[in-house]
Amino acid sequence: MNPFHLASARLATRRTFLGQSGLGLGAMALQGMLPGLSSAAPAAGGMSLPENPLLPHQAPLPAKARSVIYLHMSGAPPTLDLFDYKPKLNELHMQDCPDSLFAGKRFAFIKGRPKMLGSPYKFKQYGQSGAWVSDMFPHFTKIVDEVALVKSMNTDQFNHAPAELFVHTGDMRAGGASIGSWVTYGLGSENLDLPGFVVLLSGGTDPTGGKSLWNSGFLPSVYQGVQCRTTGEPILFSKNPEGMARDSRRRSLDALGRLNQLEAAELGDPETLTRISQYELAYRMQTAVPEVFDIQKEPESVRNLYGAKPGEGSFANNCLLARRLVENGVRYVQLFDWGWDIHGTGKGDDLVNKFPQKCRDVDQACAALITDLKQRGLLENTLVVWGGEFGRTPMNEARGGSTYLGRDHHPNCFTMWMAGGGIKGGIVHGATDELGYDVVEGKYTIRDLQTTLLHQLGFDAHKFSYRYQGLNQRLIGPTGDGRLMKEILA
Repeated sequence: MNPFHLASARLATRRTFLGQSGLGLGAMALQGMLPGLSSAAPAAGGMSLPENPLLPHQAPLPAKARSVIYLHMSGAPPTLDLFDYKPKLNELHMQDCPDSLFAGKRFAFIKGRPKMLGSPYKFKQYGQSGAWVSDMFPHFTKIVDEVALVKSMNTDQFNHAPAELFVHTGDMRAGGASIGSWVTYGLGSENLDLPGFVVLLSGGTDPTGGKSLWNSGFLPSVYQGVQCRTTGEPILFSKNPEGMARDSRRRSLDALGRLNQLEAAELGDPETLTRISQYELAYRMQTAVPEVFDIQKEPESVRNLYGAKPGEGSFANNCLLARRLVENGVRYVQLFDWGWDIHGTGKGDDLVNKFPQKCRDVDQACAALITDLKQRGLLENTLVVWGGEFGRTPMNEARGGSTYLGRDHHPNCFTMWMAGGGIKGGIVHGATDELGYDVVEGKYTIRDLQTTLLHQLGFDAHKFSYRYQGLNQRLIGPTGDGRLMKEILA
């Protein structure tokens, strides 16, 4: 055999062979993988494009929510100093920790026998539920009757990156599909001029879990979260290159689209269709995104409500943008605020200096978001979720003999709150023991949270799946875990 022909045969892929064999299997596979592609829509230049995968879809079940705003406090806030009032812990402040709390237990950084750590902050009860809230969240007390405070969350991860990945992708390893990607895969977007899934960051850096937290994983990449900025150009490289007019851009996209259509028909790769869709979305976003991201258009009274200042990359600005985004049809808005890892190794991460600063960063804006959504009639169908990836210990960490106060990672229990989107307001669910170490009533898991979030959007988490590597992949994983948080549903 000719050596050249042999080398060519070895390099040829099965997909290439089938595509060139005259059997038409590539086109058949494409049609089977992505139903609806035969329904073409004309682009501005007259080109026929595949159906946009982000077109809005009807949920299979009745839905209470139409969109989600998820407020993630990256680093895990010490909810013993915010919502979980423990007088007994205060009585034991700086006393030796009982053996039952640390002997044979695993901690991220605590060594030896730690001291108990009471909260340095004052608590009072608020609202019809009598929820305990510390003086670190004064603005939150004004909206406490709008939220369900869940004091009995539990996870099995106690390091930041795996815990954040577990919350947002259902897998403690990178590679899973994020919740926002699942939601846009299932529902599409109500505004095809904007991304269906938007990510906004504050706190100075990415969350510990990195960009995998908004990755589409095994889902087509058209469902990946789009990271936007609140300072400068909202989406980098979305503008036309210098010297290219908008009509020239349109003609070049039409030409690229025709080439990509030929490739899609020949090879059947869904990522080719994603490429077409994303080029078209980027073209439309050039006019839509600057309009939505311009918070100068908001009345001064609204900006003051949030504490938002145009041009800053702040959590307050991001909360106001989140309201503007869901108001304009974006399906899933994910906010990450970094800096909540309160270990007490120094002034930069302690309970007395850093923690109050972080509370000031988010308290007013969170309360404003709920108030603003309600005033505009958006809270009813917008699900708002607030929380971190795990809890913090009732013991002082004192890493390396540090004299600053701080708490170590603690997966056993922590507090989250939810509002809107069919959530019952003005209630407190669950309880921890007198020291805030374990859940003693109404335990909820991360799988329960994910199941409930999807349910409010009209999906059964046990049936909602995507075929990949021979398995029906699910957000909640392959087991039977995940139950509805019925006690907090309206």
